[in-house]
This record gives sequence, structure tokens and C-alpha cells, in this order.
Amino acid sequence: MGSAKKSSAARTARIEEMRRAEQARERRNRILVVAASVVVVAGLVAGGVVLVRSQSDDGGSSAADDAKSAGKFVTDADGVRAWKGTLGREHVTRSVDYPVTPPVGGDHNPVWMNCDGDVYEDEINATNAVHSLEHGAVWVTYNGDAPKADVEALAAKVEKTPYTLMSPVDGQKDPIVLTAWGHQRTVTGAADPAVDAFLEKFVQGQQTPEPGAACTGGLSK
Repeated sequence: MGSAKKSSAARTARIEEMRRAEQARERRNRILVVAASVVVVAGLVAGGVVLVRSQSDDGGSSAADDAKSAGKFVTDADGVRAWKGTLGREHVTRSVDYPVTPPVGGDHNPVWMNCDGDVYEDEINATNAVHSLEHGAVWVTYNGDAPKADVEALAAKVEKTPYTLMSPVDGQKDPIVLTAWGHQRTVTGAADPAVDAFLEKFVQGQQTPEPGAACTGGLSK
């Protein structure tokens, strides 16, 4: 009889021990399931964020670029064409497809072209020159149809005028063009009174997004 009681007690103890072990395993399993679920959810959320950002970068930025480039010129009474539209001002390292040549503004390279009366004999990167326009410079450009005497006279004028730069732009329509941020006009030659009038109005003029910003310390070629 005593032996039976001991056997029953031992069996009960083993059952209780097995129950506790089973409960411990269930707790561990629940913890593992919860942890795995958290990892899966976190992965899905991260993936969703990456997908949204990717879509924004691919589609959204393109739409934004289109919106920024949308606009047109309106000619003022003094013959200056003013750009009516949004001009982006983001710093980018890629090339930019500007709606007009030479460009009158828009997204541009983080480094500006030196524009302290700098005359460049070769074409320069438009994205660097646009940064100079942002600083309040006037960009004098010419193509192969511009008379040599006018090019030399304009170069001499630019060299004496802070916040100006000059370079050839073969892709422009007219022989000689003057450009400031958001404004542009053609001139007939170096002796055209419109040259001095444009410089007077737009060198560090009211159109300047960043008045007083440097025209030195950038690119020199």
C-alpha cells in the first residue's frame, strides 16, 4: 500500500514536471513567434518606405522637374525678356536639361563659375554658370556669328565689371546674348546702349536670389 502511494506521488510529480516543461516550451514558442512577427512587419514597413521613396525619386522628381521647367518669356518694354515660370534652385551634380539656351536659372551645380569679370575662351558648363547667375552675375555669351571686334570689346568691358562672366555658347540662337537670373536679351553689338543698361540693372540686381554671394573661389575653367 505504501509502495503504491509512493509510486502515485512520483507519477504526479513527473506529470507536474512535464506540465511545467510544456508550459515553458509554449512560452518560448510564443516569444519566438512574436519576435519573428516583429521582424517580418519591420521588413515589410522598411520595404514599403524604400518603394515609396523609389517611386518618388523616379516619378515624382521627374514631375517636379517638368513643373520647374514649365514657363515662357515675356518681353518687357525695355526689350528684356523675363522668364515667367518657376526656376528651381536645387544643387545637383547631374546635367540639367534647361528649356532655353543659355539658361536663365534653374537647378545647378553646387560650384559656381568665377564671375569677377572672368572671360572664358572656351564653352563652360551651364550648370556652373547658372550658379553664378544665382549669385547676381550677368553672363555675356556669343556664338560663331558674333563679330570678332564685338567679342573683344565685350570682353574688355566684362573684365572691368565685377559680377560678370563671358563665354562662347555655340548652341544659342543669336550672336550675342546677355543673361541674368530670370532675364535675358539680345544685343546688336558691343556698342549697343542696351549692354550698359542691362549691366546697370541686373548686376547684383533685384532679381538676385543670393545677393552678395561670392563670385570668386569657384571654378576658373
